[in-house]
Amino acid sequence: MPFQFRYVVLASSLLGSIGSGLAQEQAERPPKQSKAPAAVSSAALPRRFLEFPVADAPTLDVASTTAKAVAVLLALAEGEDRDQWPYEGVYREDRGQLPVGYKVGGTAIACLGLLGAPGYARDAERQAAVARGLRFVLETLDAPRMQIAFQGTYDVRGWGHIYALELLLHLQDHRLVPGPLVAAVETRAQWLVQALVESAIPEAGGWNYSRPRGYRSPKNRASTFMTPAALQALFHAKARGHEVPAAVVTQALDALERARSKPGGYAYGAPAKSQNDVDEAALTMMDRTPSSAARAAACEAVLQLAGRGDAARLRESIERFFRHWDDLAVRKSQDGTHVEPYGIAPYYFMYGHFYVAQAIELVADVEQRNELRMRMRTTLAKSREDDGSWNDRQFGRSAGYGTALAVLVLHMEKLPKLVPWAAPAAK
Repeated sequence: MPFQFRYVVLASSLLGSIGSGLAQEQAERPPKQSKAPAAVSSAALPRRFLEFPVADAPTLDVASTTAKAVAVLLALAEGEDRDQWPYEGVYREDRGQLPVGYKVGGTAIACLGLLGAPGYARDAERQAAVARGLRFVLETLDAPRMQIAFQGTYDVRGWGHIYALELLLHLQDHRLVPGPLVAAVETRAQWLVQALVESAIPEAGGWNYSRPRGYRSPKNRASTFMTPAALQALFHAKARGHEVPAAVVTQALDALERARSKPGGYAYGAPAKSQNDVDEAALTMMDRTPSSAARAAACEAVLQLAGRGDAARLRESIERFFRHWDDLAVRKSQDGTHVEPYGIAPYYFMYGHFYVAQAIELVADVEQRNELRMRMRTTLAKSREDDGSWNDRQFGRSAGYGTALAVLVLHMEKLPKLVPWAAPAAK
């Protein structure tokens, strides 16, 4: 049977996650109030984004583009056993090492991309690559840096938990777990659900890889970049029969709703009090509406899956992505993280394409949905590299993450629908 696959959470940038810098950069410090932003000049955009307007952008031949992307993914495998696709950002952990959470999360996302491209059931090379990646993920979950506890005030292991869980659940859904690994996958999936439940921010709800108040402080703010991804994974796990406490989900959804501002954007971190009535002029740099062009659709989609959505808001969040695509593109593959005028980091770029593509599939009107799919495909074509990959970082190995997300965007229409949250009945 041809492989079919439920939408992945990705997002980080899967790990787009990632920000801070070698010194946990100024990127994750509380954003300062800044001057009113100036419009992004076309002169600031990389040349390849200016070669054609969106209306005249080349139409991707999906079959050949996918074949090339799959070849790129296979070629990017690293390690002695060619079993891993690490995501790389500027952040490092112990003694300058690439974070273990990035290795696990990046590998999981690459495997999801290989699984999601058509023809998996007939492709022995891809099957072998995914089997190697799965073994790497299972083994690396034993690493000290992948355990549940948070270390310090900035720790990205949660991204590895999210995407590892998605990979295991998708493999289970379609009975693609190699026989010798069936028991290990079931045990690890259950443990990863526990990891996400226990690592949620107490009381305030949601998840964040940056916790300046300490791991368990309820004064930390949920990341509107990470929380939708974690919720999608837990919705999926609940549908497969795992126990997911309703309170954890409710608190996270409440955090997302508090983060929405009057213009419709989402704060970078969910505030303690609702900012639903706050105007654009009163928002700090990273909370402005253009700043959330990549993450607003992820927030709106997960709220809709939980019965808290609004069709008009969802549609506007998608339009906002296309309207502010240049603001995202000017930061693609650049140094630094959250810079003026909107605090947009490079790792929002592919993350945005992926989650907006998911949101498009939730648009009820068939004609609108088809039109938005074509706009997404045309927009995606603008950032394809000459070798057939996609990469929103300045690090070559991160093309694995970016290319996997692009493959999933290309085939989003054919993938099974996102899993809604089935809240337990009131007693």
